[in-house]
Amino acid sequence: MSAYGVLAVIFCLAVIAGLFVAVDPADVAAAFGNVSAGPVIAGVALVQLQVVLSALRWRFTAARLGHPIPAALAIREYYIASLVNQILPGGMAGDAVRAYRSRTADSWKRPAAAIVLERLSGQLAFFVLAGAGLFAWPVFLAGRLPPGFSRFALICAGVLGAAVCLGLFIARSRLMARYETLRPDLAAVFWNRGAFAIQLGLSMLTVAAYVAVFMIAASATGAPLPPVAAVTVIPLCLMTMLIPAGVGGWGTREAAAAALWPLFGLTSAAGLSASLLYGMISLLGVAPQGLLFLVIAIGRRHDTSRA
Repeated sequence: MSAYGVLAVIFCLAVIAGLFVAVDPADVAAAFGNVSAGPVIAGVALVQLQVVLSALRWRFTAARLGHPIPAALAIREYYIASLVNQILPGGMAGDAVRAYRSRTADSWKRPAAAIVLERLSGQLAFFVLAGAGLFAWPVFLAGRLPPGFSRFALICAGVLGAAVCLGLFIARSRLMARYETLRPDLAAVFWNRGAFAIQLGLSMLTVAAYVAVFMIAASATGAPLPPVAAVTVIPLCLMTMLIPAGVGGWGTREAAAAALWPLFGLTSAAGLSASLLYGMISLLGVAPQGLLFLVIAIGRRHDTSRA
């Protein structure tokens, strides 16, 4: 493992260990004592839906770029990529494997572009959900937010908006030139011939499945969340997994849950427990299939090389 990989693992373990010290470990143990098989099975089933929908989104995106992929192959490769993303640092290694394995003899650019745009579609759906949740915060959680939170949020939004505008102004010519190059691909993937509705539908259903697994994990550990959490705290927890500082989102996701759960009158230990169970369900949902497909792929490659 590289030095970055070692540091990422240490970071995850350190954050989770620090959270256990900050909360009462007995509360976490008691929360896991509430977990039964039914919610775990339901969560694992939803993970299968996540993978299949994501694979179909990748297949659709690739087809729009002139790189057709059979549905069964897309699903198989997505299981492998999902497993790799969860066990290796950075959260992108699985996508690199998927790009390498889906390359053609003529070019790797089309397959790589399909993967980048497919992931972009998914991330945009997360941001849309989190953005919608911003309207729910002041309506449903105004009385639970720390004093001055609204003013602080407005200041942060203003600073972020100003920074984005400044960055766009500075890089305007370069971005426009890049956009002109990518515009045909973006139009084909996200707009032409009903692409917007298909991308939006697949991505929002996938995000809904992610949120549902987290809601199930919270309920299974004995601290169910109100429905408004689906568009407020859970999207924020899931978005922390995009930070390429750890392995599979472990650590950053738990820290966010421990910080946000008290907004609903729950303990930080409840947030930590729910996030840990979510991670376990997510890994259990892809590990058996991913390992099986990976072993089959390695065996086929070995047989081909011997031939």
